[in-house]
Amino acid sequence: MSIESIRNPKLWVPSLYLAQGLPFFAVAIVANQMLKSMGVPNDELNHWTGLIGFAWVFKPLWSPFLELAPSKKLVVTFFQVFGGLCLGGVALALHAPFWFAACMAMLALVGISAATHDIACDGLYITSLDEKDQAKYAGWTGTFFNAAKFFTTGALLLLAGHFEKTIGVVPAWTICFCILGGMMIALGLYNSWSLPLARNTVSAGTNAASIARTLREVIVEFFKKPGIWVSIVFIILFRAGEAQVQSIGPLFLREARNLGGLGLSTAEVGAVYGTVGTVAFLVGSIAGGYFTSWLSLKRAILWLILAVNLPNVAFYLLSYFQPTDLSIIATALSVEMFGYGFGFVGLILYMMQVVAPGKYQTAHYAFATGIMQLGFVLFKLFSGDIQIALGYQHFFIWVMVCAIPVAVLSQLIPMAARPQPRAAPAEGQVV
Repeated sequence: MSIESIRNPKLWVPSLYLAQGLPFFAVAIVANQMLKSMGVPNDELNHWTGLIGFAWVFKPLWSPFLELAPSKKLVVTFFQVFGGLCLGGVALALHAPFWFAACMAMLALVGISAATHDIACDGLYITSLDEKDQAKYAGWTGTFFNAAKFFTTGALLLLAGHFEKTIGVVPAWTICFCILGGMMIALGLYNSWSLPLARNTVSAGTNAASIARTLREVIVEFFKKPGIWVSIVFIILFRAGEAQVQSIGPLFLREARNLGGLGLSTAEVGAVYGTVGTVAFLVGSIAGGYFTSWLSLKRAILWLILAVNLPNVAFYLLSYFQPTDLSIIATALSVEMFGYGFGFVGLILYMMQVVAPGKYQTAHYAFATGIMQLGFVLFKLFSGDIQIALGYQHFFIWVMVCAIPVAVLSQLIPMAARPQPRAAPAEGQVV
């Protein structure tokens, strides 16, 4: 066994999933904050960033092509560096006369690059670790994926808020996207050393026709899995409340107080997300992985769903009382962040251990994560309309109600891999 194949996961799981999170949150959250600072209306900025999010939905359609690369490591490191260059391109686009169209084009490239990276990233994780270690380090994957969120919505927004006041909005966000691009390139270089190789096994027939047949087979086999449609509904509903909170919550914090928000500045939003809330999330995420490994997914899933959704009452209380003390706001959000980190592990393990197993394990996990992103995008697209119709207070009640269907469904469906037809080991399958 090579040294690479037994490299300690603690050396590469954090950097791998930090690199997965940075471009995702650059599109999903940072771009929204940048566009809001530049005066783009909320509905328009949510529609555009939501549409870019479809890159993560459709990524399974090109996932089989990645099996033609010599290894998953090569794909991962290439798209980390390429994604970093595209993030730097956003910084340049801000200075173009047609800056909005140029930024959307570069962000679309970031989205496509990041979605492609995700396929190889998750495939490398699955094929390099056994089931027990998958559960053990699932909390680490969530921790460092979402650590990227709290870097971008914490430290980066603090920096953006500072520079907005001192040198202006456009230079401020130019600096921020240059930092994001540099981080991605640095992570790509580090991961070229740290990652296990995760070789792909490809057959001799690698022409276009064989790739098309493989893709067709991957799709057919995915939808032939026993109970797959119930699994699809479960994955989409799991994100119903969380997606809406993650889309509206940051905008609620910056919304004017006379419109129901908290009236925070860019820097204040960064301060709130980057203090005790970050620590609470990291602790919750790691604890969720170990909790599920100890209790098993079947016995833990209801608690994980409740952990994601019940703490959203914190947003309702913030909208009701509209406090001005940042320490009170940060404490309330830390409760929500702990629950989000703790419970999100359940969805990751459900896709890995229930949906993905079979002949095309890596590609089918990519399908599952695409469906997961579909849930996020669908609820993001409509969250603004629902919030406007209900107001912030009733919106956050609605978000908690959205947890009821998935909580009920979790008690009715299997939480272990369904029986699969026996077949020779194929791509992405641990042997």
